[in-house]
Amino acid sequence: MRPVAALRDWWARRSLRTRITLVVGVVALVALAALSRLGGSLLVITVINAADVELAAKASSVADSVRVGVDPALVRIAGVRIVDVAGRPVDGGAALPLSDAQVRRIAGGEELTTGGGTDMRRWLGLSTVGPDGAVRVVIASADLVGSATILANAASWFLVGALLVAGVVALAAWSATRAALRPVDRLRRAAATLPPGERLPLPAADDELRALAAEFNLLLARRDDAVARLERFTGDAAHELRSPVAAIRAQAEVAVAHPDPALAEETLKSIVDEAARLSSLLSALLALARADSGQRPPAQPVDLVAAARAAVDRAHSTAPEDGPAITLAAPTPAVVAATPSEVALVLDNLIGNAVRYAAGLVRVGVLPAGRWVRLVVEDDGPGIPLADRRRVFDRFVRLNPEAGGGAGLGLALVEALVHGRGGTVSAGESGAGGARFEVRWPSP
Repeated sequence: MRPVAALRDWWARRSLRTRITLVVGVVALVALAALSRLGGSLLVITVINAADVELAAKASSVADSVRVGVDPALVRIAGVRIVDVAGRPVDGGAALPLSDAQVRRIAGGEELTTGGGTDMRRWLGLSTVGPDGAVRVVIASADLVGSATILANAASWFLVGALLVAGVVALAAWSATRAALRPVDRLRRAAATLPPGERLPLPAADDELRALAAEFNLLLARRDDAVARLERFTGDAAHELRSPVAAIRAQAEVAVAHPDPALAEETLKSIVDEAARLSSLLSALLALARADSGQRPPAQPVDLVAAARAAVDRAHSTAPEDGPAITLAAPTPAVVAATPSEVALVLDNLIGNAVRYAAGLVRVGVLPAGRWVRLVVEDDGPGIPLADRRRVFDRFVRLNPEAGGGAGLGLALVEALVHGRGGTVSAGESGAGGARFEVRWPSP
């Protein structure tokens, strides 16, 4: 197996042009060699058939003479002998250079070739009956030495021609492959040096090169979009992280420069709040990064009703005493394809967002709908303007920063988690004029 692996490795390291040329050359050589062999065989058959026709004519002429009673000793035709059924000459000539078995085969009507190289002969027999009732076998033979030389030369030239033609075909394949791949090389070089925002020109012909250029353009568009989103995300993240870090540093410096036991507790509490805000922001950024990478654990059935009930309980425990009422409407059980942590993050962000802006009521509903499960979270707050209902899912977007709360990553995280499982999320208006978020999750 080691030589095979080495050959496979060598083949994999060859260029596409080299591999195509080698394959075409080898196929052409094998095909031409087979044709050469076939041509040589046909030539041999043609020569032997021509010799057999000539020998049959000679043998037939002599057989006619024997049949009418001509003495075999008087029949003198070059290359023709007359023998009895035992193979003994009856024409007065020397014994034939054939074995008894060969004579019997020839007498039975079989053609025979003996010798080789410079001593090749072709034998053909024809039986006849003389006037005395004796069976005679007329055997005609011809020298094939000249024909064998011609056939050997023809076979050699056939092989030489096959090698030359295979070389020409391989050279043509090399040139054709080089010409065919030249536009691909130009596309590659152009794509490598293309500035951001530019696209490759599409060839006029509707062929594979045009399809390749179109795919390159789509790839470049995705690259530019990813770079733009990364730059925007990096700038926004740096801006958002700067605020809590700067606040913690400023309060710590003031506390060190002006130690005041009376203000120590207030300063530490403020630092704890800013640290909690910073921790929450970092957790959201990490969750978004994991969602963007596409590396998600396998989906499993999650009871959305139980998860919603737990999320409502968490919201009640953290909400202020004068906070809005939170109700849950889940008439039937519903299961979604996700992970428990993803479902909890979506519910906590949607309910927390609704609690932050609600005037007095937050409604949570879970409704199975065929292959989907709908999660609806509504509030009676100021609502979301129509022009901003898509923008609220962008990262670091806060329509009302004065309301406090997160860094504008919650809804972006909700959208990333839901889309990652093949679902959808949308913002609208509730019946009370507030915000309404609807999530459609696929069921298992």
